Amino acid sequence: MATIEILGVPHAYELTAPTSCPYTLVFIHGWLNSRGYWQPVISRLSDDLQCLSYDLRGFGESQSLPETDFSRGQTSSDLTPSSSSTLNSSFDSLYTPAAYAQDLAVLLQQLNIKNAWLIGHSLGGTIALWAAAQMPECIQGVICINAGGGIYLKEAFEQFRSAGQRFLQVRPRWLSQIPLIDLLFTRASVARPLERYWARQRVIDFVVADPEASLGTLLDSTTEEEINRLPQLVSQLKQPVYFLAGANDKVMEPKYVRHLASFHRLFQYCGDNVIEIPDCGHLAMLEQPDAVANHIRSIVNVQESVVNSH
Repeated sequence: MATIEILGVPHAYELTAPTSCPYTLVFIHGWLNSRGYWQPVISRLSDDLQCLSYDLRGFGESQSLPETDFSRGQTSSDLTPSSSSTLNSSFDSLYTPAAYAQDLAVLLQQLNIKNAWLIGHSLGGTIALWAAAQMPECIQGVICINAGGGIYLKEAFEQFRSAGQRFLQVRPRWLSQIPLIDLLFTRASVARPLERYWARQRVIDFVVADPEASLGTLLDSTTEEEINRLPQLVSQLKQPVYFLAGANDKVMEPKYVRHLASFHRLFQYCGDNVIEIPDCGHLAMLEQPDAVANHIRSIVNVQESVVNSH
């Protein structure tokens, strides 16, 4: 593990060795997760594709320094986000997907990565879409995993936000020490029970996540404005965008994945850009790592062939 400081927060990351492929795959985890969840997929790809995984600010090992008082405005001049007013209005909070995309822009800049494919899980998929809009010259394509949406259902989202806040209130540090607590997490949001190792990791990530970041990302990513902006964002992206959906995903059902995917030009002009993975819930990279890795490799290889043919 290495760290890079971004806006006063040390960010933990892992970068595999360069390969002959011109692209780096950048993996972005979801809410209350960490970079480790990508390891089963990265281990299947890293021989021929360079892979970068990192912990989002406030999660995993990317935790704020207590004495740090930072302002996002101090660094915005170093970046080249889109001039779109809708992008700029999303930097007001530290915990919007657009703000996390700005963190990613700094990370790629510091690591001198100029050619990247973004692979984002759940909330990480939304962050990847924002990053693609902010850095069109650097981001070659996006693969969203268990990510979609773009329909604001007022009652459902209010219930989700309320349940999420209650969920976050029950997070004492000793929770991870309760015998068999991980058994609850083996079955949460997956089609088949996870291995105990990953269930234990989910408990740890749940407990150690920064309270402000946990609540901030929950609330700022589920506002009516944020949800309604997603289809517009996808429709404006020039890069290819693919979606991997879990056929049994109860958190992000395939119909909502297809809805968001339908706004991208790839869906309209070049066929279906949604790939449904059978017998898979909301954690595809843990439940079906072979399928996820194979789809990623196939998508990147096809797009590289298209670029080379031109």
